[in-house]
Amino acid sequence: MPSSSIDNNTATAALREARDKIVASGVLGRSPVYTQLLDYLIDCSENSRQPKEFDIAVDVLGRDGSFDVARDSVVRVYIHKLRTRLEKYYLTIAPDADPKLRIPKGQYMVVTTSQPDDHGAVADGLPQPVHKRRLTAINLAWGLLVVALLLANVWQWLDRTRPSVSDSVSAVLSSEPWAAMMDDEIPILVVMGDYYIFGELDEQGRIARMVRDFYINSREDLVTLFMQNSELQSYFRDLDMTYMPEGSASALLNIGPVVQASGKRHQIKMMSRVTTADLRNNHIVYIGYISAMDKLNNLYFTASGLLPGDTFDELYEKSTGRLHRSTAGLPEQGEPFRDLGLVSSWPAASGNQFLLVTGTRDAGLMHAAAVVTDPDRLTSLNSNSATDQPATGLETLFEVYGIDKTNFDATRVYQQPLQPSQIWPQEEPVTSGNH
Repeated sequence: MPSSSIDNNTATAALREARDKIVASGVLGRSPVYTQLLDYLIDCSENSRQPKEFDIAVDVLGRDGSFDVARDSVVRVYIHKLRTRLEKYYLTIAPDADPKLRIPKGQYMVVTTSQPDDHGAVADGLPQPVHKRRLTAINLAWGLLVVALLLANVWQWLDRTRPSVSDSVSAVLSSEPWAAMMDDEIPILVVMGDYYIFGELDEQGRIARMVRDFYINSREDLVTLFMQNSELQSYFRDLDMTYMPEGSASALLNIGPVVQASGKRHQIKMMSRVTTADLRNNHIVYIGYISAMDKLNNLYFTASGLLPGDTFDELYEKSTGRLHRSTAGLPEQGEPFRDLGLVSSWPAASGNQFLLVTGTRDAGLMHAAAVVTDPDRLTSLNSNSATDQPATGLETLFEVYGIDKTNFDATRVYQQPLQPSQIWPQEEPVTSGNH
């Protein structure tokens, strides 16, 4: 059944009349939000403009510029409820109305339909947007699979084509923090920071798009959310899928040969798959964004002199309150940016070592990887350490400058020792009555 955007005076008059009848019927409820949302969509249709989710959040729902469509589904919820109320109006109050106002599924716009067949109208508004969204979801899924396979192939290639240990790599392995991992039989576990993503469902229960929420980092977190609000199970679905930033793969290409050249047993795991036992039984080399540290987050920041700010693009110095902020997520192409790279290492209670190679965005992360694989930079790092005690950890923060994805310069802006005793609580002595 045909449907068309409202683009002429006659249609506009009919639309306004239909709008007035809908509002007068009371079907939109007491809240003025649904009337305001309908008026906003009508205005956009009259101007041949289809608003984005962000536009609706700011213009109608009063959100500010920090609104994140990936983390907040409030717009989709309001659109769904408005669509449902319009359908209810034409089903129970004005079944013979002509034209009818509808919100096609998958779109943020009002269209008119001239045929009173309710079920046919809904069906005709559906195929194109849902088809496009399904293709988007499928393409993204294939893209994520390709990235995962590429990562696995890179690691296997490094393992099979291991060269003789160069003087440079040998110098890296003999420098801290790598040297602390070399004198024992403890294996090395390379942990890649990844992000859990889940599916958002359309009204037919099909995957409409992928969603990333910083507060939902695993299947368990999503199940907990469902337990708190069972209705959300109709909107979201676990896909058992994660993704990893491009900068992490680049950093692995730098660090992989060093781990291979160590001659120690080693493996690679995604953070979402890491267990507590893994953290206890291996030397840990973490590669990824600060925001993807997950299980290492509280462990590290308990003893660190740094603390995340309002977002993971900000780090505060606890002692002075000085703020370090990354702008790498904001600039347009060709605009300069400032990013943060962080290198930190410390010994664990069970004798293993932790090495964090991280950053707020790709540029900072890749610079941190360059530091820990360059013998001269490691020498400078350790010679400028505020402590000579081998049992004490160290953290160093860099401010990285660049354009697009190219780093031009970096400055060390913070360096302090880490006290492992603040991370690992002292064990209580075992009395004779305990087993």
